[in-house]
Amino acid sequence: MKKKPSAPRKPRARSAQLPAALLAAALRAQSEGVFIADCRLGPQGLKILFVNDSFCTMTGRPAKDLVGQTHGPLHLEKADLERLKRWLQKSKPTQPLVGEGYLVHPSGKTVYASWNFDPLCGPRGGITHIVATYTDRTEKRRMQETLVHSQRLDAVGRLAGGIAHDFNNLISVVNGYCQILASKLSDRPQALREVEEIHKAGQKAATLTRQLLAFGRRQSMDLRVINLNHVVRENTTILQRLLGDAGELALELDSELGNVRADPAQFQQVLLNLVINARDALRDKGRITISTSNRIVRAGLNRRATDTPPGHYVVLTVADNGTGMDAHTQEHLFEPFFTTKEEGKGTGLGLALVYGVIQQSNGFISVHSALLVGSTFEILLPTVSEPAEKIASTPFPTLPATRGHEGVLLVEDDAVVSKMVAGILTSDGYRVITVGQADEGLKTLADQNQTVQLLIGPMGPAGSDSEKLARSLNKAHAGLRVLHTGGQKNHRPKWLAANHQMHLPKPFALSELFKAARQLLDD
Repeated sequence: MKKKPSAPRKPRARSAQLPAALLAAALRAQSEGVFIADCRLGPQGLKILFVNDSFCTMTGRPAKDLVGQTHGPLHLEKADLERLKRWLQKSKPTQPLVGEGYLVHPSGKTVYASWNFDPLCGPRGGITHIVATYTDRTEKRRMQETLVHSQRLDAVGRLAGGIAHDFNNLISVVNGYCQILASKLSDRPQALREVEEIHKAGQKAATLTRQLLAFGRRQSMDLRVINLNHVVRENTTILQRLLGDAGELALELDSELGNVRADPAQFQQVLLNLVINARDALRDKGRITISTSNRIVRAGLNRRATDTPPGHYVVLTVADNGTGMDAHTQEHLFEPFFTTKEEGKGTGLGLALVYGVIQQSNGFISVHSALLVGSTFEILLPTVSEPAEKIASTPFPTLPATRGHEGVLLVEDDAVVSKMVAGILTSDGYRVITVGQADEGLKTLADQNQTVQLLIGPMGPAGSDSEKLARSLNKAHAGLRVLHTGGQKNHRPKWLAANHQMHLPKPFALSELFKAARQLLDD
């Protein structure tokens, strides 16, 4: 009996095994940095057996300088090696070690990276090799630090602005009573000189307050269309005096410069502070260069959230060849009260004011600096198409006698300021009623049955208590005038004629208060 032929056997499936050369080529082609090391950990880390090109680029070293060496010296922090040691002692073979930190580059710079250490197990299940994969996170880390720094500046700005707001009231009282005393001491020259010294100190304090408010973006801005070339040329003489014998001032101004929208007085302070900062950094009679130019930031160049948005900009640069700044100084440069000068030589508010004014002007500021090379501050402001306005300077008036007779409602929550302002207005003939808050105004007026022609106090947006108070007063007595003493200039009642309202931010001189009140009432 014939045996049936047996069916042909199916070949057993074999796992595909790639040649070692192909595997090595695949590792070399990886965009992430990879090295393979022996699993035995020495005092300086793992012994490297293989590296790919990306790891060489990341660490700044060729393969011949890495293979056969330990990986520990590549890490900035010794704690990274301690974590690896604990992982090799306690971990299961299937659990990778994940971490991140700084790698040291031969040039001295650092690279921020994340890494994975994965165990490679042998036939018996034990770890024979370690495969380490590194990813460069330097750019992401820099962006995170920039955002955190910006948030810290905003938080400090809010704190500084809140302090300055309350401090403004105190300065208003000091300066106001100095003017009142000065008008009564014309026959006592020695006492008058002493009062003038107090007033000078009060004016300096008011300047510091404005700088804090500018940094906190709570300083009112008189935005106008200006040309920065005009601002620079108009202040060249005073800038040269500030520089003195310390060095040379050079101007490189673009004759075709566009216009910007900014507060000319505030921007003058920006220019003065940058030049003073540069002067203090000069060595051996150096050089400060102020330059202007136009720039177009094209789309696609602002990949990060902190980059300048696309658009047309005017650029103002203040550069010096002085001592320069280290990384720590640059990190805290715009923070209020941070200064590298000797005690008593600086308040640390100059660059804080610069930062706040540029932010309020919808601009951007950056600094590039190197030790013993110098510093360059670059300001970008959006270009506008309108022609520049002509700005005329006005002399500071003395305390006048206006002989008022109208009814005034003063809304002021600070009792000392309220007493001073009400007292000086009453002495000049005005009939003054004072309230602490706007919602108290109508009730107080109803009780006293008095007509009001002028409302003095902060003015809020439509629907606020102060706006409702102004509307009710105007309804009861058409032709109301409003003197807004708050910090926000744009809160103007649209239903009130432009020449019937004026903005006078604190701290104001009493002479300015008299002039503004009289101008409103006589118009």
